[in-house]
Amino acid sequence: MDGLVLRYRPEETDDGLGTEEGAFAICSFWLVSALVEIGDVVRAKQLCERLLSYASPLDLYAEEIDPRSGRHLGNFPQAFTHLALINAVVHVIRAEEQESMRFAPARPAATG
Repeated sequence: MDGLVLRYRPEETDDGLGTEEGAFAICSFWLVSALVEIGDVVRAKQLCERLLSYASPLDLYAEEIDPRSGRHLGNFPQAFTHLALINAVVHVIRAEEQESMRFAPARPAATG
C-alpha cells in the first residue's frame, strides 16, 4: 500500500463484508510514531506528510484511506484516527526539535 498500513490483506481474508478495504489510517499514523521511536525520522516525516495530504476538505480523516485515489472509506470522521494523527505529529515535531538542538551552536555563558 505504498507505505501505508493495512489491517489485513483483503485478498486473503474473507471479512464477510464484501466491501473495499483501504489503508487503515490509525495504524499508518502509529507507524509514523514508531519510526520516530526507532530513529528513522526522515521516513517518519515523509509518511506523516503523505498522510496529512489525504485530509478531507475539512481536515478530517476517515477510518480508512484508499492510497490510490485518496478517497476516504469506512467511518467518517474517525476520532481514533485523529488521536493517532496528533500523536504522530507531536512525535515528528519533538524529533525535529531534538535534532535542531543537537546542531545548535552553544550559547556563551552569561556573565554578570
